[in-house]
Amino acid sequence: MCGIVGYVGYRDALGVVVDALRRMEYRGYDSAGVAILDGAGSISVERRAGRLANLEAELAEAGTAFAGTTGMGHTRWATHGAPTDRNAHPHRDTTGKVAVVHNGIIENFVPLRRELEDAGVELSSDTDTEVTVHLVSRAYESGPTAGDFVGSALTVLRRLEGAFTLVFTHADHPGTIVAARRSTPLVVGVGKNEMFIASDVTAFIEHTREAVELGQDQAVVITADGYTVTDFHGGADVPTRPFTIDWDLAAAEKGGHDYFMLKEIEEQPVGVADTLIGHFAGGRIVLDEQRLADQELREFDKVFVVACGSSYHAGLLAKYAIEHWTRLPVEVELASEFRYRDPVLDRSTLVVAISQSGETADTLEAVRHAKEQKARVLAICNTNGAQIPRESDAVLYTRTGPEIGVASTKAFLAQITANYLVGLALAQARGTKYPDEVAREFGELEAMPRLVERVLASAENVRAIARQFAHERTVLFLGRHVGYPVALEGALKLKELAYMHAEGFAAGELKHGPIALIEDGLPVIVVMPSPKGRAVLHSKLLSNIREIQARGARTIVIAEEGDDTVRPFADHLIEIPVAPTLYQPLLSTVPLQIFAAEVAQARGYDIDKPRNLAKSVTVE
Repeated sequence: MCGIVGYVGYRDALGVVVDALRRMEYRGYDSAGVAILDGAGSISVERRAGRLANLEAELAEAGTAFAGTTGMGHTRWATHGAPTDRNAHPHRDTTGKVAVVHNGIIENFVPLRRELEDAGVELSSDTDTEVTVHLVSRAYESGPTAGDFVGSALTVLRRLEGAFTLVFTHADHPGTIVAARRSTPLVVGVGKNEMFIASDVTAFIEHTREAVELGQDQAVVITADGYTVTDFHGGADVPTRPFTIDWDLAAAEKGGHDYFMLKEIEEQPVGVADTLIGHFAGGRIVLDEQRLADQELREFDKVFVVACGSSYHAGLLAKYAIEHWTRLPVEVELASEFRYRDPVLDRSTLVVAISQSGETADTLEAVRHAKEQKARVLAICNTNGAQIPRESDAVLYTRTGPEIGVASTKAFLAQITANYLVGLALAQARGTKYPDEVAREFGELEAMPRLVERVLASAENVRAIARQFAHERTVLFLGRHVGYPVALEGALKLKELAYMHAEGFAAGELKHGPIALIEDGLPVIVVMPSPKGRAVLHSKLLSNIREIQARGARTIVIAEEGDDTVRPFADHLIEIPVAPTLYQPLLSTVPLQIFAAEVAQARGYDIDKPRNLAKSVTVE
């Protein structure tokens, strides 16, 4: 959620900060603000509810009032306090000398707020954030850290409970920013005579590709000359991990498309191909980032997959592949439910945690619970150095570049691909597949990007169908076997983008209740299995289609090329190339993404920034 940026250097800070906020809009927000230090002992702050454009309009009227080379900015997703101007960040203390921006939740803010109010401090917002800036101000004014900006900030950080990223500036210390993180993201950007901090690297990729990860309960002090990382007690001997961002600004821009999501849908063949690169060498699956030996993979007797949203649907597909290839039992859990039901875990359990951002709060807590129970954790993530992979025993990165659209597309296909790599690695280590079988499966995976390209080449047919259904109130999705998670994902995309009621069902459950929803004219999208690979399921799903058509439903059928048996029962047919059963979701998902995007556009919605949604959910 919230986007945070801080800058110290030689450039106009306001321009750097606002540009960074614009690139982080995809994270989701409902207000925005900036704070700029003028170097002469004052901080200029402007903040506005609503879109970033509202803030920019106010800044345009301010003229030169926001001149300076040190500053910070924030896009807020409301937690404590409504999304209003007064609750927008940054917040200042009563002297106007200290400012803060914050992502996360301060869980003990109530007693801290009471402490401040008892001391006569008048708070001006409803947020949990504001207590931190007053506490830093009071620590700076008196006591053992009087006059010590960094020491005052560290003193306050040690008192805080919860998950947070905090960034402080002080008017008496222009050219210095103090920032810290606990369980929410923060990364340092290292430039020449300038430094950056941000929620993610898209904020500063225009200026530098050199970055540094911050670990749990670490603070960083940045100046134009460099950075110092400490723990919350000021201990300077803290290990850091510099890394180079392997994509450039062009990857974070629209590239001529109306929306990022449309660009990202088209980038899926490359995302799948890049996720596979380097993972088959010497006739073996190679997981470079794994850190789990083959012996450990052989000793697992159970697999859990934990994830949220689209990642959960990718996890459902992992179950089919891993169980089929390894005969290991696999359970797929919503990360938000996982630790609360007390799952049975031990040293023989592998937990696969899937998160595009690596920040998802529920998934992170599931990882921590699994580690407490001595299970081993393998993360699948698209963000280098994010918290979930840092806290896992192993990580397999998807290589899709930044995904800006809130509704996942290319990251979802890359997650499916990564799940299959994990399944093949387990099968290889456990000997449940011979080397030639593993090589053959990998070869089939390598062929998938070309087949995805063929699906994209027929996108206009899908768009034309979508426009015919753009103003429906409800769409149902049916699938069986691997088509069932695809149906769930298709329904989720339509909910996210077009704000329509959409539900996905396992088609075999149709007569156990959902068929009551079928009425005259209702659109039903059906994901057909292959008539060759799953002939029995194919015939059963044909029967389901007949049942819903008999009750007046209009059918949109996704079927593989050459499946002539389905044509008489499809009011609208979308054909995809023939592929092995387990890999078909890499193809059948794509038309559903295009369908949802086209319906949303026809209804006049912003498909990159759906209402009420954030790209990464960093608080529970």
